[in-house]
Amino acid sequence: MQQHLFIGGEWKAASSYTTLKSPYSGEIIAEVAEATSEDAKAAIQAASDARSEMRAMPAFSKMADLLEERREDAARIIAREASKPWKAALAEVDRTVQTYKFAAEEAKRIHGETIPLDAAPGGEGRMAYTLKEPVGVVGAITPFNFPMNLVAHKVGPALAAGNTVVLKPAEQTPLSAYLIAELLEQAGLPAGALNVISGDGKTIGDVLVTDPRVSYITFTGSPAVGTEIRSKAGLKRVTLELGSNAAVIIDRDTDVDAVIDRCVSGAFANQGQVCISVQRIYVVDELYDTFVSRFIEATQRLKIGDPLEPDTDVSALISAKDVERVREWLEEAVQAGARIALGGQAKEGILEPTVLLNVDPSSKVSCREVFAPLVLIHSVGSIDEAVNHVNDSIYGLQAGIYTRNITTALDAADKLEVGGVVINDIPSFRVDHMPYGGVKQSGTGREGVKYAMEEMLETKLIVIKR
Repeated sequence: MQQHLFIGGEWKAASSYTTLKSPYSGEIIAEVAEATSEDAKAAIQAASDARSEMRAMPAFSKMADLLEERREDAARIIAREASKPWKAALAEVDRTVQTYKFAAEEAKRIHGETIPLDAAPGGEGRMAYTLKEPVGVVGAITPFNFPMNLVAHKVGPALAAGNTVVLKPAEQTPLSAYLIAELLEQAGLPAGALNVISGDGKTIGDVLVTDPRVSYITFTGSPAVGTEIRSKAGLKRVTLELGSNAAVIIDRDTDVDAVIDRCVSGAFANQGQVCISVQRIYVVDELYDTFVSRFIEATQRLKIGDPLEPDTDVSALISAKDVERVREWLEEAVQAGARIALGGQAKEGILEPTVLLNVDPSSKVSCREVFAPLVLIHSVGSIDEAVNHVNDSIYGLQAGIYTRNITTALDAADKLEVGGVVINDIPSFRVDHMPYGGVKQSGTGREGVKYAMEEMLETKLIVIKR
């Protein structure tokens, strides 16, 4: 299979192609187009030309229906290119359908307001109202870990707000994005409203970030790249979702057996390659030994293997380079006194689900985003101590706390330095219409369809003098 670029409503051959392989099996999946900077400029021009005829909402509902019809095909693409376990891939397709439906609904609710100008001296005899207008061309740069749903979180709000889009998907997972382009084309989206260009992130990204025809950049990825984008974007609007080392707190009144499976799922779903994956767990002393024991027992029940098998829980990391990075971080942690209570071994791209105890907070596995099936469990003397540990981080995306005490819950919610606090659940909880984003180096701005659209609209004021 040869995958071409999608520019101006047409499938266009590229000057070169790269071989895309499965992270799990190593099999060749496709030959994927490598866009040049000139291809990127052509995509921006197509998006700019399409602005005046952009009418996205009717196409959305039809596209969601088309994606539902091809649910298993879409899941198979995700599972093959990202090594996402089959049941998780199906769940991602379902969430993607829901996200586009939310976008179609929010497109109906774009409106301004009237302003009572006579409330201020000098405003007598005048009336005013506001309009919401699209910002223009949106440059969207998406990651590999949710290759279809995170595309939806950028493309859906952008098109629903009346913008046009140039989408640059992750190099390992472009096929999911091209499928969405195909379905939107079938649904009747105007030519040029969505353009998809795969290839080198820096080549394409630099063009999107610096081209004056692009008004807005939405990016999910690493803090280092996000910082570079911010420095080059000038006066463009920028939304950055940059990850985390998310934590959950377990209070002394928690029913351990009731929460273990959920915590294990939060730590190891999609091989831990989730921005709000459970990476750190802080357990009050009295429950620590019981929690660790139950957590290890539950983790040992996970099935490791082929992502296309329906009962697989954990499969390959996205690349061999990431496996090596995590093994180096593990070795550093062990040398600093950490104990591997479970896992730690890697074979054929798969890192075993790994549980670490006694980890030095300065170790990379603790203070950086590990993005792997690895979790640290710590003992703490109090909830306040746990909150302080959670906050001792350069990140602040989401955090969770399990407690039966509402005062404890609300006090922790007030003190935790994160974009979202989830009470009596893991920080990995997300539904697609809630506001989602972080503080500190976890990023700027918010996703969640309505909230993303607010950032993709300009407010225009109209004043009338009688």
